[in-house]
Amino acid sequence: MGSTNDLPRIRACLFDMDGLLIDSEDLYTIVTNEILQKYGRPALPWSVKAQLQGRPQPEAVKIFNDFAQLPISDQELKEEQLTRQRHYFPQTKALPGVPTLLSNLASTKSTDEPVYIALATSSHRGNYKLKTDHLTELFSVFPEANKVLGDDPRIGQGRGKPLPDIYLLALETINTELRSKGKTEIKPEECLVFEDAVPGVEAGRRAGMQVAWCPHPGLLGAFKGREEEALAGATGSHKEEEKSEAEKEAEELQAPRLQSSGTPGKVGDGFGQLYSTLEDFPYAKYGIRIP
Repeated sequence: MGSTNDLPRIRACLFDMDGLLIDSEDLYTIVTNEILQKYGRPALPWSVKAQLQGRPQPEAVKIFNDFAQLPISDQELKEEQLTRQRHYFPQTKALPGVPTLLSNLASTKSTDEPVYIALATSSHRGNYKLKTDHLTELFSVFPEANKVLGDDPRIGQGRGKPLPDIYLLALETINTELRSKGKTEIKPEECLVFEDAVPGVEAGRRAGMQVAWCPHPGLLGAFKGREEEALAGATGSHKEEEKSEAEKEAEELQAPRLQSSGTPGKVGDGFGQLYSTLEDFPYAKYGIRIP
């Protein structure tokens, strides 16, 4: 059975983590604002935080430094952040609707139309452990082989979101299992990416996948009037043209199987949908049957 919006039925759901499954984005904001306040700087506005979300660490550091202008070195900033993160990250909680959503999707595994799930987070392993070790039940629904973290060596240097590699790799972890069992592989358009960040939405769209965008109200406010553009992955988070030919060639040598800059979607093409919460998720819209 197809989904009600004439798009392919969803066979896999791929999840971002920070700010989507757990409230860690709010904790990042607390950590950042504590440091800014210590040095007499203004609090982090959503216009800047929106650019930091889902970005690889080096890019995020540069964007933050350009805003903060702190009188300390990058190393000192990193140490102050780590001290506070070690305090706050073990306090993360699941966001509304998340436990039910993951449990319902996991329950399809034993049906004729299973929905496979994978995690695709920019968080590196150390931070991932800090944020999730106390949430073992929540994250146990993701098979270990289907957890792709930000420091996964299979993702080329500089190939984080908003490039599509992490979602293509997450899909590949599922298809590897399906191939081994002689089952039909899942196509990108049969995947639903769950994201809260604009660069993450762009990564999903560039991967050719459908996207459920569930942003923080503050982020949504920062993109007021540009919601459809964000859903299409067309806000310009990825600037491929700014890279030199040598840089592009180096990237292509690193992760050839996943190489795809992809193209964003088209505004209003239906591949991206906006949700204010993950509570009462409309499974039938995507052709997902919950037993």
